[in-house]
Amino acid sequence: MKNLFDSHTHINDAYFSKGNNRRELIREIEKSDIAYAMDIGCDLETSMMAVNHAKEHPWCYAVVGYHPHEAKDMGDMELAMIKGLAKKDKVQAIGEIGLDFHYNHSDPDVQRECFRKQIRLANELKMPIVIHSREADQECMDILREEGAFSDERKSWFPLRPDGTKDARVLLHCFSGSREIGEQYVRQGATLSIAGPVTYKNNRKTPAVVEAIPLTHLLIETDAPWLTPEPMRGKKNKSPLVEFVARKIAEIKGITYEEVAEATCENAKRFFNIK
Repeated sequence: MKNLFDSHTHINDAYFSKGNNRRELIREIEKSDIAYAMDIGCDLETSMMAVNHAKEHPWCYAVVGYHPHEAKDMGDMELAMIKGLAKKDKVQAIGEIGLDFHYNHSDPDVQRECFRKQIRLANELKMPIVIHSREADQECMDILREEGAFSDERKSWFPLRPDGTKDARVLLHCFSGSREIGEQYVRQGATLSIAGPVTYKNNRKTPAVVEAIPLTHLLIETDAPWLTPEPMRGKKNKSPLVEFVARKIAEIKGITYEEVAEATCENAKRFFNIK
């Protein structure tokens, strides 16, 4: 039964462009339990690729935007082109956008401006937002607040969650923050996506987050080709391996794998407005 939703992958990554890698990946996804996958843009080129992949494959959807690493390359023309892509069929969110102060591939001030402009674009288009935050937890949250990503107006655009809580349609992808930060985000209407690191033996922080956050506010992802979960570490990641993330969440929460797969699939369909 196809009941897994990989909420964040990079089918558009350069690794999959080599040889037959992408063709083999597509074949593996289609033979697996993956029902849906979000192909996430990091710049104009990968955003365009994601849109094309969504057009070619019924299970694939696209997210478009400029990653903080690539913020230095986003001028007004590029932002206008992202806006155009965002209006295309099967493009469901603006992302992945945010701050990354670990590598600083783009100047921090340039990252901040790029981030703010894309939040404003998502608000203008009333679209979900996919966030990348690394070594920037508090500032990322502050900018989201300042730009209205958690405002009552924004929450009014989207239906309530099944538990009756308001939904800001802001997704913290590959959440790696503390339980306290995670709980703050959830109180403001955000959703957290859990990736392969939850399976790593020395990672205590992410399992504590999974334990504390209601299943209604969680998605699962691979971030492929990176962050391969145990027991497949050392190999390139790919969407079917999101199964191991779901199994670890089930173990932490003391529920079945099937419950996690079905709940996170429904959560992701709702978050990305997929009927």
